Amino acid sequence: MTHAEKARELFMEGYNCSQSVVGAFAQELGMEKETAMKLASSFGAGMGRLREVCGTVSGMFLIAGLAYGYSDPKAREEKAEHYKRIQTLAARFREKNGTIICRELLEKRMKKPVDTNPVPEERTEQYYQQRPCVAVVMQAAEIMEQYMKENK
Repeated sequence: MTHAEKARELFMEGYNCSQSVVGAFAQELGMEKETAMKLASSFGAGMGRLREVCGTVSGMFLIAGLAYGYSDPKAREEKAEHYKRIQTLAARFREKNGTIICRELLEKRMKKPVDTNPVPEERTEQYYQQRPCVAVVMQAAEIMEQYMKENK
């Protein structure tokens, strides 16, 4: 199963977009599923349904931090290299979707303003038909998987 398929499966189980992407990579990064899901739980729906940076993008960034991040606060070169990596991932996502902002992704697809009510909507057939989320979850996992293949 590819990371994209795993991410899709997790999203369809009810996990948020960020959890789905992070969860697809958790095992190979040495993270327990529960820990991964808790770590990514705040970033769904553009950070707690604020509709800011897409949760899938935040998920990619969390994975990048686990796989390639730095921990020494004085490591200026590593920090710059990591920020470049994050900008590259964002650019790849933006290239496919035109934006990394949840609100813009949703409004483009739904053709109406989206709300920031903190209560998540029920996952119905209509929910999945209206939103680009399933496709975007898979795209983010594909982007991350490709990046990791290129940067072993």
